[in-house]
Amino acid sequence: MTQLYPLQLTVNGESCQLMVDPRTTLLDALREHIGLTGSKKGCDQGQCGACTVHIDGERVLSCLTLAAQAAGRDITTIEGLAAPDGTLHAVQAAFLRHDAFQCGYCTSGQIMSAVACIKEGHARSDDEIREYMSGNLCRCGAYPNIVKAVKDAAASLSQEAIS
Repeated sequence: MTQLYPLQLTVNGESCQLMVDPRTTLLDALREHIGLTGSKKGCDQGQCGACTVHIDGERVLSCLTLAAQAAGRDITTIEGLAAPDGTLHAVQAAFLRHDAFQCGYCTSGQIMSAVACIKEGHARSDDEIREYMSGNLCRCGAYPNIVKAVKDAAASLSQEAIS
């Protein structure tokens, strides 16, 4: 029988107290223990990017990160990206405007990576966006619209920063 250990995570600004097996991944803690199912379990091997979340503002693959590694750090999931009043983040809005998804399975990971792409200054050209986003697979092939959405959101966020 596996021993369970207490773990405190801060997810989307809220403290979560869990009892987990020390081998529990952050993805499983989010989905199975906290009930945040926006981050998807695609390959469970760090190959597809569907599980992308942010820890302390940096993108990580939650299927390759132990939940215990995230203790004491700020975790943001797709559920925490929009404003508290429901206003979509600029990247979420751009994905809708540009129809940058089809089946939607990869969308949360794509959006979380796109936010990091823009924040880290990697959205200056289509090629740069494609390179930075290459760790996120879309089996439906919505890549051209994803690139358009990232460019649009980057321009929108740049305008907001100027204002």
